[in-house]
Amino acid sequence: MSTEETSRFVRLRVDLVVEIDDADEVTKAALQRIAGETDMPDDERAHAEGAVTEDTAEALAYLVDPFDLVGEVPGVELVQASWSSEPIDYDPDSPEWDLDEDDVDEDDEEGGAV
Repeated sequence: MSTEETSRFVRLRVDLVVEIDDADEVTKAALQRIAGETDMPDDERAHAEGAVTEDTAEALAYLVDPFDLVGEVPGVELVQASWSSEPIDYDPDSPEWDLDEDDVDEDDEEGGAV
């Protein structure tokens, strides 16, 4: 397939599981980042501070910036990004956490026998 026939857009999916060793440090860092946002309206600031104080996963999501992942990659411009975080039960020995299971194309899974 030639370059003209391929899309210039690529969806990059990243699934991370992180262990929070110090929830207070994560919250503190998120609050510092919020404090540094000079153009944030007061009502939005209050909402963000409440969210990161109540939920460590929300604090982590506030600290993670997808632009940081690709911002220095030559020839790449971040067009759109969305991300979320949530607390999970994690057992690295469980077969449920096999990272390779997501390698199956979703269209292949739905295209079963008729």
